[in-house]
Amino acid sequence: MSDFAIDVAGVTKRFGDKTVVNAIDLQVRRGEIYGFLGPNGSGKTTFIRMLCGLLTPDAGRGTCLGFDVLRQQAEIKRHVGYMTQRFSYYEDLSIRENLDFIARIYAVPDRAAAVQRSLERLRLANRSHQLAGELSGGWKQRLALAACLIHSPQLLLLDEPTAGVDPKARRDFWDEIHQLAADGLTVLITTHYMDEAERCHRLAYLAYGQLLARGTVADVIASAKLTTWIVAGPRLRAIADALRGRAGVEQVVAFGNTLHVSGREAAQLDAAIAAVRDAGHTWTRAAASLEDVFIGLMDTARDNFA
Repeated sequence: MSDFAIDVAGVTKRFGDKTVVNAIDLQVRRGEIYGFLGPNGSGKTTFIRMLCGLLTPDAGRGTCLGFDVLRQQAEIKRHVGYMTQRFSYYEDLSIRENLDFIARIYAVPDRAAAVQRSLERLRLANRSHQLAGELSGGWKQRLALAACLIHSPQLLLLDEPTAGVDPKARRDFWDEIHQLAADGLTVLITTHYMDEAERCHRLAYLAYGQLLARGTVADVIASAKLTTWIVAGPRLRAIADALRGRAGVEQVVAFGNTLHVSGREAAQLDAAIAAVRDAGHTWTRAAASLEDVFIGLMDTARDNFA
């Protein structure tokens, strides 16, 4: 058995004359939590659907859980749990009825016991007779995760699973994901939250169909070669206006009561800052954040629908 749950090369998908996923290479180790990040419309969902057998790549090759992504899509579907962006279960059925229905689809043996185990694992047992349509966002998320796990998949594909969920529910969700990974489950997750990205073992950044960066958080930050200054003090809007457009300044972003000023050409950035620097503000050189890096990558990417 390969060490990689996902091992694909050159995966490409086109819709008409638009290439929405362009020659992506990706390897995800078994038991790894792999973050898949990028702006809306970058091709993340399309790529995930090709991995789980819902779409056929137009080019490329590789395997998902040892099955060929071009020719063994039915086998892949049986071993993958896929949680979509939107809640997609029956709102007029109870939690238990939804899980029982999904278990029937996958022909799960001893279905009643499997449903009960899933209810208990996701702490849904006390609500098992509540209609899905009556649940809050966090409880709907738990139901969706329970449904994804009902057939004991080897790979979990999660497409922005925590959008619209409160911070406590997000933290509980991630604790569960890390426990699943510790038990050997592989997870590929898309997210727009930087704190969630930092909880992944490794990351890939996709923008407009192109894979721009990958590796650990430290690897991705280092590869961007961004220099960042943090500015604190009064009248930050005036400082921001004075910096924007100067050579070497690629980003000027407000973070609460500070500005983050970043660029790849350190000497040019320092010269730009020297031109507006004054004693009324505190200027601190700092390591670039993951958000600084991702905004920088977005700014340099070319929109494939432009």
